[in-house]
Amino acid sequence: HVQLVESGGGSVQAGGSLRLSCVANDYTFTLYSLAWFRQAPGKEREAVADIDSRYSTRYSTSVKGRFTISRDNDKNTLYLEMNNLKPDDTAVYYCAAGNGWRLIPSAYEFYGQGTQVTVS
Repeated sequence: HVQLVESGGGSVQAGGSLRLSCVANDYTFTLYSLAWFRQAPGKEREAVADIDSRYSTRYSTSVKGRFTISRDNDKNTLYLEMNNLKPDDTAVYYCAAGNGWRLIPSAYEFYGQGTQVTVS
């Protein structure tokens, strides 16, 4: 069972940047596809980006060109670099690990507790 812990959230002004991190407690983290999802109040959880074990990436259209997902398997860590942030990016951001056959929540088995990102 992979445990995931996110960090790096906070409050920024529109146009600003943040970098989220997600650390796993298990080396098997390296075998999984990894993803970031987000959920705003009153809305369903939506995909942001994912990266598979071969470092192939996918992005939602709303963040493509602004966000960059990466992973460091030596550190069991997943990252999300977020630039040119917009108020619509405000949400709780969750990292996830799993099969990742599609960039949808049900394709990922393990989730962290989330970190709040607020853009004003």
